[in-house]
Amino acid sequence: MKIYLDYAATTPVAPEVREEMKSYFSQKYGNPSSLHTPGQEAKEATEKARAQVAKLINAEPEEIIFTSCATESNNTVLKGVLKPGDHLIISQIEHPCIIEASKYLEKQGVEITRLPVNEEGFVNTKDVENAIKSNTKLVSVMHGNNIIGTVQPIAEIGRICKEREVLYHTDAVQTLQYTPIDVHKMGIDFLTASAHKIYGPKGVGCLYIRKGIRVEPLVHGGGQESGFRSGTENVTGIVGFGKAAELCLKKLKTEPKRISKLRDYLIEGILKNVPDSSLTGPKERLPHNAHFTFKFIEGEALLLRLNEKGIYASTGSACSSKSLEPSPVLLAIGLKHMDAHGSLRMTLGRDTTKEQIDYVLKELPNCVEDLRKISPFRR
Repeated sequence: MKIYLDYAATTPVAPEVREEMKSYFSQKYGNPSSLHTPGQEAKEATEKARAQVAKLINAEPEEIIFTSCATESNNTVLKGVLKPGDHLIISQIEHPCIIEASKYLEKQGVEITRLPVNEEGFVNTKDVENAIKSNTKLVSVMHGNNIIGTVQPIAEIGRICKEREVLYHTDAVQTLQYTPIDVHKMGIDFLTASAHKIYGPKGVGCLYIRKGIRVEPLVHGGGQESGFRSGTENVTGIVGFGKAAELCLKKLKTEPKRISKLRDYLIEGILKNVPDSSLTGPKERLPHNAHFTFKFIEGEALLLRLNEKGIYASTGSACSSKSLEPSPVLLAIGLKHMDAHGSLRMTLGRDTTKEQIDYVLKELPNCVEDLRKISPFRR
């Protein structure tokens, strides 16, 4: 049996999305900037996808800018808005692309405040309010954490930012298919999303920019995407993103409930059958997320054992999985280094079944016990 439990890292392309994209590989191959019929056909497809993505977050189509990925979108916001002397507020558990971009900006003279989180990964909204100063230009706090599944109170943060006349950005890569998002009601000025996290193709992301806000482009050139992101559009990928967004909207009322039931069944089974195991992060979390720590073992060793059994999971962000250091997110919520090293993240998706979870619950306890028998950490 092959069981994929790493949907937070990437998702398979949905059959409906594949079908929608198919003709744009070789039959409808025009450049959207061309004035002839094939070019205008590609332009129409791009604009249709823009409207589909916009509808998912209650934005206007012209407020959606297509990029190559969420990392590019996040970098565009931070580097396009902030100048030396400005002040940026982020949390300690942002995605690595926000963390690293903020380090770069700090060297350029941007002041950075990194807000702490509690043991469940939540930012205190009072801390946000208290951190805002006269030179604060931007607050960037992610919607849903990619490792422990914490869903931040972004509507409250957005309200604070509006009252203090500060721009607000959120990375919604993990929440787009699980949580209804309304950029107007939530006070969001910038929002980042990615197609491959919602059963669309890799290589295409988007950035919502509230109408009237100017951002210095990260990529200069021919002025595509309303001048915000130059370069010939990835029409095939964009078409896929649009279809994936349309499917997300249709499934928002039913799919999160189905997945959360399976997730709870998985959590209950692991905590019951694996001694010295604990659930990491909040009780109320993203529907597909389950993150555990197992004492006396290394998470990487457990991954390899599970891989041999056909179970594919992770220890955290796919963007930093090559590092042997414990996740900064786990350290930020107060885990000790040794406990953080024994972490395992399992994220469920549309293809996850109870039969698959039963198989995991059968094999995982044995894998953990085998590793503990040879662990130098266990007395």
